Amino acid sequence: MPLSEKARIEVYLPDLPRAAYQDLLSALTQEFTYTFGGCTIIRGLDGSYLSQSGLPIQDRINLIYMDTPYTFAENFDVVSTYADKLKNAAFAALAEEAILVVVSQVFHAE
Repeated sequence: MPLSEKARIEVYLPDLPRAAYQDLLSALTQEFTYTFGGCTIIRGLDGSYLSQSGLPIQDRINLIYMDTPYTFAENFDVVSTYADKLKNAAFAALAEEAILVVVSQVFHAE
């Protein structure tokens, strides 16, 4: 069975009951659905990170991800630029000190 390479983009967002957080998740859902044909959201994950002051912070996370039609290596600049724009948009929309955007190489069974 042949495999096809894709670049996956994941965005980890704090799960807070504030309109800005829900609005950003909705906007990303629309963006990923209309641009790439769909996305997956995993809600209510437990997260932990060190704050800028060095204190551990526990929080709830929503993970939204999708697979692009692009191969990872051959389209690295395109995927990297898109990931940077996502991260900048998330920081502009939310008052957070950390937002994680991940790009990875995945393979789909054809």
